Amino acid sequence: MNARRKICAVVPVKETSNAKQRLAAVLSAAQRRELALAMLEDVLAVLASVRELAGIVVVTVDPAACAIAARHGARVSFDAARDGHTGAVMAAARLLAAEGRDLLEVPGDVPLVEADDIRQVIAAHDKASGFTIVPARDKLGSNAVLCSPADAVPLRFGENSFYPHLAVARACGIEPTIVQLPRIALDIDTPEDLTLFLATPSRTRARALLDQWRVGLASRIEATA
Repeated sequence: MNARRKICAVVPVKETSNAKQRLAAVLSAAQRRELALAMLEDVLAVLASVRELAGIVVVTVDPAACAIAARHGARVSFDAARDGHTGAVMAAARLLAAEGRDLLEVPGDVPLVEADDIRQVIAAHDKASGFTIVPARDKLGSNAVLCSPADAVPLRFGENSFYPHLAVARACGIEPTIVQLPRIALDIDTPEDLTLFLATPSRTRARALLDQWRVGLASRIEATA
């Protein structure tokens, strides 16, 4: 399937000096940067282990993120890297479409993702048409999107993008396939997300980092509840 479909994962990464602003009440700027990079490494390590993928593209201008991408064999694209999540992914979509490749968008802040999750998305897509989507846990965001070809659907990410993505896919003549995957559904943006993440055992870099800060972190998260 990999040779036939040529699916490339795309991971957009903002500049980590300003990462995860909604966690400012519980983590310092330095901690948020460390966490963002740890989660990115968790995600890229998993993607690099999935043989069904033909490659990984990280869209970023962040030097630390570029270094992590290199360690996991991903290529880096600077095109539209400062244009937000949507701009970065759509620039990558144009690049991959020109190369005859499909696009699997995966955010860099879903540290619980496992290789089997990625394979489930690909397997569901293999039986369908050109658009497969994994919703966020709130069923409002879009946490993974697989498009064939890469630019088959004009994507627009945000806190309320899931249902609009379904609508725009149908407007393009494609019936979307929805895959519910709890590990991909949990992206880390808020103190509540951190609580859910910490309640789930994992051997991720993100978990190891948060465990180092756990005593003070627990009381700060509680104060935001």
